[in-house]
Amino acid sequence: MMIKVRSNLWLPHTLLCVLILLKVKATSEVAITIIEGAVAKGAVCLDGSPPAYQFDAGFGEGVNNWLVHIQGGGWCNSVNYCHRRTYSQYGSSKKMKSSDYYFTGILSNKKELNPGFYNWNRVVMRYCDGSSFTGDIEAVDPSSNLHFRGARVFNVIIEELLGKGMKSASNALLSGSSAGGLASILHCDKFKAVFPSSTRVKCFSDAGYFAHIKDLSGEYKFEGYYDQVVTLHGSSKNLYRECTSKMKHSLCFYPQFAMPYVQTPVFILHSTYDTFQVQNILATPQADPSGLFAKCKQDINACSTDQIQKLQDFRSQFLDAFLVAQNGSSRRGWFVNNCFTHGQCEYQTKWLGNGSSKLNHKAIAEAVGDWFYDRNSTVQLVDNQNVLPHYCID
Repeated sequence: MMIKVRSNLWLPHTLLCVLILLKVKATSEVAITIIEGAVAKGAVCLDGSPPAYQFDAGFGEGVNNWLVHIQGGGWCNSVNYCHRRTYSQYGSSKKMKSSDYYFTGILSNKKELNPGFYNWNRVVMRYCDGSSFTGDIEAVDPSSNLHFRGARVFNVIIEELLGKGMKSASNALLSGSSAGGLASILHCDKFKAVFPSSTRVKCFSDAGYFAHIKDLSGEYKFEGYYDQVVTLHGSSKNLYRECTSKMKHSLCFYPQFAMPYVQTPVFILHSTYDTFQVQNILATPQADPSGLFAKCKQDINACSTDQIQKLQDFRSQFLDAFLVAQNGSSRRGWFVNNCFTHGQCEYQTKWLGNGSSKLNHKAIAEAVGDWFYDRNSTVQLVDNQNVLPHYCID
């Protein structure tokens, strides 16, 4: 019997069972906390249900340290699409389960699996608004009863955590993956502002650097999608004002335009061949109407030589968009590899495990730890050797 796993590799059933057992040992299920009182403050999910988070208490030397991790899950750019999300965990806390989100990778409580943050207070901010926690419209949509209140949800969860002891944190890290990784950038300085100056505060974004770059047609078709998200959710007021005062507001939803205004230290974990961006920014159906790129964008083994070259051109575009926003800052760190994947910090084998991606002989967890604790003056790693897209362990 052969079973297909997420890495697109085919493994015998017995080996897959071993991998599953190893994953079970590396993960833990954490109960969901529903903030019922948030409803009175208007801080609610798309369907009007109260927001939620999962919290695993710190211990030992990490008891006064806090990691707040923002769940990903894309965005919704229309009333119809946002309404469909209310039938899932991404639009309603009524649909959430603790088993939706296991604490592994950067959230693991095992020292050997997560040496930098294993004994911290670790929190997952559950995502149910569809705007990377930037929306804030008072009126409820009359046709669908939708609530666009993502920014209020972010604020009320932070308030709840401050009341649980986070206000006295020695160290604090705001992290996130995918749409949550974007949120960790857009809310970074806001997060820093809730702590006293004595607290070491930094932000970490995984797979959240969605780049404003040309697609296969030579146009910026994805930009229209962000226009719709920002308009629908009323996100402008929660983007960096220094950015929105100078350019179209939806452009400030892109990290390359927002990050020049972020004052708090940020670490970026990303792949130049991020599968979400390859599939939804580079090779959209609008940019590839004949579907010539359809198989390639799902499986690099199906790519022609010409298509691999287009992916490499995409890599070059991404790096240009990435590096221009860093302004040579030594306070920023990054780990940019060439894996054909989307999201790496939440997966144990990607974060720290046998066969995990390494740059300068460091796994992702080691690089992020060195950067957060200032063990190296700079941790800015880009894979310029193995530049072709390839599958990394999953």
